Amino acid sequence: MKLRTIIPILAFAFLISCNKDKEILNTLNDYNISMESKGYHFGDALNLPNEVTTNAESISISFGDKETSSLVVDPKFFTLGDNAVTFIIKKKGGETLNQDATINVFAKNPEALLKYEIIKEYPHDPKNFVQGFQLEGNIIYESDGQEGSSRILKYALGSTTPIASTNQAEKIFSEGSTIVGDKVFQLTWMDKKGFIYDKNSLQLLSEFPYPNVMGEGWGLTYDGKNLIASDGTKNIYFLNATDPSKMVRYIAVAGNTEAYDQLNELEFHNGFIYANVWQKPIVLKINPANGEVVGKFDFTDIAKKNTTGNDDVLNGIAFKGENMLITGKNWSKIYEVVIK
Repeated sequence: MKLRTIIPILAFAFLISCNKDKEILNTLNDYNISMESKGYHFGDALNLPNEVTTNAESISISFGDKETSSLVVDPKFFTLGDNAVTFIIKKKGGETLNQDATINVFAKNPEALLKYEIIKEYPHDPKNFVQGFQLEGNIIYESDGQEGSSRILKYALGSTTPIASTNQAEKIFSEGSTIVGDKVFQLTWMDKKGFIYDKNSLQLLSEFPYPNVMGEGWGLTYDGKNLIASDGTKNIYFLNATDPSKMVRYIAVAGNTEAYDQLNELEFHNGFIYANVWQKPIVLKINPANGEVVGKFDFTDIAKKNTTGNDDVLNGIAFKGENMLITGKNWSKIYEVVIK
């Protein structure tokens, strides 16, 4: 056969192969897009289209530094929420096709819509840009943000006059805070470090670096063993309270039909983590074992009374016995609500 005859045949075969590859990837892409909003639950199988499986010798999924050939949503490999993965398809002819995708994993059980009733209101200084908020006895410990006005302070519930206050350096933007024994821990937003204060005087005692896995500092609470921090993503990190630069473990957060990020101010109470979602008037009740949202408060009615723009949003959760205290950035009130 002459060379000029072979070349068109090879070109035609190559064109057919390229078209087939494109068809496989398009089919996989259509399937992945259709599943993004529906999502998966742990234990579900990925039922990839026949067009993909019949042309593949093997299929694996790469996620971060992990790779699996199992097409089952395994909690050892995936997290709740969005998982940015790459499908690796090895064809029977030896070629390899790659395609990026997002696999959303949701909690199996629907979260409860938690009811509440306002039973009391307290004054709050509207100059305070609340980042961290907790109550011990009758004393509020509050971390306020913004460059040039960041500080840690404490005051009696019902008053707005600080009992003690420590200002931050001009360029520091303070974030979440929590009480651990006789100390108060406070995060910073972009400086990759936190501060430790004497609880009584609020005198600065020391600083600590964040674990590298945390991009920023947002919310902070304490479960009696570990510090629990958020960084504005879907993740919540458990840190060694003796050495907060060391991460113990982390969880990712999602509900039954929705993944959540922008997790902000945190509070731990009766075995659950409570987190507000930045710029949304909701507070999530989260199972700390696996990140599942088991309940949700909708504080829209309260937020409407206090929120006028993008900054003065709900951002403050504390517990007074079994009642919840909530407030926000630059709000003039703290609300005590009974949970029904």
